[in-house]
Amino acid sequence: MTAYTVVIPTLVRDSLSDCLAALAAAKGPKPAAIVLVDDRLDPEPGPLEHPLHVLGDLRERTTVLHSGGRGPAAARNAALRAAASPWIAFLDDGVQVGPHWGEQLAEDLAEATPDTAGVQGVLTVPLPGGRSPTDRERAVAGLARARWVTVDMAYRAEALKQAGGFDERFRHAFREDTDLALRLLDAGWRIRQGRRTSRHPVLPADRWASLRAERGAADDALMRRLHGPAWQQRAFAPRGRIRAHLATTAAGLAAGGLAAAGRRRAAAAAALGWALGTGSFAWARIAPGPRTREEVTTLVATSVLIPPAATWHRLSGAWRHRHAVPWQEVAP
Repeated sequence: MTAYTVVIPTLVRDSLSDCLAALAAAKGPKPAAIVLVDDRLDPEPGPLEHPLHVLGDLRERTTVLHSGGRGPAAARNAALRAAASPWIAFLDDGVQVGPHWGEQLAEDLAEATPDTAGVQGVLTVPLPGGRSPTDRERAVAGLARARWVTVDMAYRAEALKQAGGFDERFRHAFREDTDLALRLLDAGWRIRQGRRTSRHPVLPADRWASLRAERGAADDALMRRLHGPAWQQRAFAPRGRIRAHLATTAAGLAAGGLAAAGRRRAAAAAALGWALGTGSFAWARIAPGPRTREEVTTLVATSVLIPPAATWHRLSGAWRHRHAVPWQEVAP
C-alpha cells in the first residue's frame, strides 16, 4: 500500500468532529499522518479538543498547524510542506468519508499510472426527501458534479511540488482547486476519477451565505487572467450570471443617476430594466425550491443584493489582479 497523508484545512466548524470520526472509523489502510490546518485568524485551542479526541489511535499521527487566516490554498500549502508521504489526500472539513474509504483509496492509488497526478473521489450530497431542495441545498449539491474539487481529492506529492502547490492569491474556498488542476493538466499530468466514496451533508448557514459566496467573482477574474477567457469551458464550469448581474447593476445605477439629473422618463426606463433583471434572477432561484415563506424572503432579499455584490467583487478582482501574468508565461 502506498503511504498517504490526509490534509484537512479547517475553520473548526461543528462538522469537523464528524469528519474526523468518519476518517477514524473507515476500514482499510490508515493514513501515515493527518495534518489538520487551523486557518482561523485568532485560533483558540479549546474548540479543537473534541475533534482531536474522536480520532482515537490516529490522534498520535495528527499534527495541527496554524495558517493565520490566509485561506484554504495557503493552508494546504502549509500542510504540503510538512507532509512526507508520496500521496496527499485532501478532505474538506464538512465531508464524511465512506465506511470503506481507506480500502477504496488504496485501490485508487494502486491503479494510478505514473503520469496520474490526482485521483478524485465520488461525492454524494444527501438532500431531503418529500420536498424540493432549497437554493443553498442545490448549491452544495453542485459539488457532486464538480471537476477536481479538493473536497475529496488525492494528489501525488511530486506533482504538487512540481506545480508549486496551490496559488495563494485565491483566498477563498473557490477556484483554487480548479486552477491547480488546469496547471497540472497543461504540464502533461492526468487526473482521473476514482471509486472511493464520501458524503457532504448540507451544513447549516445563515440567510446571507449566498451573498458572501459572491466573493468568488474576484477569483473568476483571476482565473481569466491566468488561464484565458476559455478557462470555464476547459474546467467544465458553469458560466454563472455575471453578465446579467453587470447589466442589472448598471441599470440600477443609471436609474439613480438619471433621477438625480431630473430625467424622469429615462430613469423610469432604467428602473424597469433593474426590476426586470432582479425579478428574473429571484424567480430563477425561487421556482425550483420549496417556496416556503422563509426561503422566499431570503431569496428576494439576496437577489436584490447579489448583482451589485457580484459586480463589485468581479471588478475589484479584475483591478487587483490586473498585473497577473498567465501562468504558462512564468512556468519553469
